[in-house]
Amino acid sequence: MRITTWNVNGIRAVMKKDFSASVNNINPDILCLQETKAQENEVQEALADFINGHELFSNSAERKGYSGTAILANQKPIKVTYGIDIPEFDREGRVITAEYKDFYLVTVYTPNGGDGLKRLDFKEQWNVVFQEYLEKLENLKPVISCGDFNVAHRPIDLKNPDSNYNKTAGYTQIEIDGMDRLLGAGFVDVYRHLNPEKVAYTYWSYRFSARARNAGWRIDYFIISPKLIDKVKNIEIHPEVTGSDHCPVSLDIEF
Repeated sequence: MRITTWNVNGIRAVMKKDFSASVNNINPDILCLQETKAQENEVQEALADFINGHELFSNSAERKGYSGTAILANQKPIKVTYGIDIPEFDREGRVITAEYKDFYLVTVYTPNGGDGLKRLDFKEQWNVVFQEYLEKLENLKPVISCGDFNVAHRPIDLKNPDSNYNKTAGYTQIEIDGMDRLLGAGFVDVYRHLNPEKVAYTYWSYRFSARARNAGWRIDYFIISPKLIDKVKNIEIHPEVTGSDHCPVSLDIEF
């Protein structure tokens, strides 16, 4: 099974940028999207020609043109739920959970700390309750969580760690601590587990020719239950895929 995650930074915009060809080349069984920036009917309309028998699930923010997640799957889940049962967080459409026989798949678009770190407190609270949500699921069956976690965990995960530390959203100690706690609870960052020393990024700002200079950040992850790590066959970042300021990441896993 191949699961691919991609922050598309607007589903309607990315559809005009070779989205279909890019996804067909990757050929995922399940595609998880973040930052769709569209309501459910708009996601359905944007993907209408691409669905081709796939199951489509989307979770939109109350605020139009903001946040949002979606899953396209060629295998129908047992059950799909939206959010984490906390209204304060769920109104932003950041989580979809698809239950399969052997695992829960949770796609997530973690809040950004915001310009001037104005949402850092909100994100700190989010990290606590989202981890609790994953732990509750794991008590039932193993978890695969994927998406934009909006944090570079270690200096290796961004081009300029010193100049960004505690100044830029995505690389503050509060956010690093959140990922530390999640991994400390036993969950595994698959890419770093398999590639402990490899420099690779999944996000490049549109400013300052960041992508051309490869001045990036690794903020898109597969975070999985430890009991699943031996089932992982490969994880791949796809920097050649454009269309968004993020690139897709794919996990190959065998059940």
